[in-house]
Amino acid sequence: MKLRSTETFWPLKYAMEVSYPSIDSDLETEILIIGAGITGALTAYKLINEGKKVIMVDRRDICNGSTAASTALLQYEIDISLHELIKIRGLQCAVDSYRNGKKAIFDLRNIIDTIKSDCQFEFKKSIYFCSLKKDLPFLKAEFKSRKENGFDVSWLEKWDLEKLGLNALAAIESKTAAVMDPYKLAQDLIQYCEKKGMQILDRTNITSTQDHKGKVIAYTDTKFKVTTDHVIHCSGYESTETLTEKVVDLKSTFVITSESLPDLPKAFKNAVFWDTSSPYLYFRGTQDNRIIAGGGDEEFKDSKKRDKILPKKEQFLLKKFQRKFPNIDFKIDYSWAGTFGETKDGLPYLGKPDPNKNEHYVLGFGGNGITFSVIGMNSILCSIEGKKHVDLEYYRFHR
Repeated sequence: MKLRSTETFWPLKYAMEVSYPSIDSDLETEILIIGAGITGALTAYKLINEGKKVIMVDRRDICNGSTAASTALLQYEIDISLHELIKIRGLQCAVDSYRNGKKAIFDLRNIIDTIKSDCQFEFKKSIYFCSLKKDLPFLKAEFKSRKENGFDVSWLEKWDLEKLGLNALAAIESKTAAVMDPYKLAQDLIQYCEKKGMQILDRTNITSTQDHKGKVIAYTDTKFKVTTDHVIHCSGYESTETLTEKVVDLKSTFVITSESLPDLPKAFKNAVFWDTSSPYLYFRGTQDNRIIAGGGDEEFKDSKKRDKILPKKEQFLLKKFQRKFPNIDFKIDYSWAGTFGETKDGLPYLGKPDPNKNEHYVLGFGGNGITFSVIGMNSILCSIEGKKHVDLEYYRFHR
């Protein structure tokens, strides 16, 4: 599956610092992680620090799938609003999921500090705004639900948003959000794990797995095999190739990045912005004074079709940005498209689809992929050891 189109922004900042070999012999390990993006890197970090023997493989170069296309808005807010999620999954699961997302942001910061990654992590406020009068009741209901359940939010009126340079009617301001460079963090995590003993193999494509005498044998397209006690699939949207249950609807999403602005507006230094439209638009700043704008999702995942409409989507996103921030001169420097997916409840899938097989999944679909990956990291040991964990229940397969 082609997960992204054209050259994305992050890898261009860091020409391939480290390269890894492909598989050239049969191997054995305690745990095999399939997928060397941010999800696999976080999962490996947890397992390596628990003293596990780990091999990580990826069919591409390391971190060059969806991680390279991620815009890394780190929010506790999920693609489905809290008051709607309560109706879908119940009060406890919904509120816990929002709290899990908030905790994940702080967990991530602790990891970054521990490995001393220069991934440009910055805490921000989150501005969830609406531009249409018909969306105001929805936004007010969401504000009420968050307030009632203990989340630190403020209501912003039109004049408050005008001070930020934003042309919108109202917004919910959340105190906890962040941004970072996901490609850099994933690379740093993998290098940290390698120093701790993890073996890393890129351009190594696992084509099938088979149970054999209590072990799992993973076969590559080059006829080598990896024998392991447990397989952990961290392959994101490509996991649809190995799952029998349909868990996600795949779409295409689009991103533009501006030239570096001589003076990035203060609003973008302090906050990230996203709106109530469906699919929603989002805007964030970078440390080198650029603005990233994304959205414009389409209901298909065909890469050729996606590539063909990228120029049209550039102009769509540019016009949307200009309407929201009319005083900022946004000149497009980079653009790309990628595969995006939504689950029926906006939540991840974690654990074992088949309780009789030692194959586990950490699948953080949607706009919260990175924070969901942290949540999955925190429950992966329980999945491996067959222990109960509330998140493995909330985010189970066949729910």
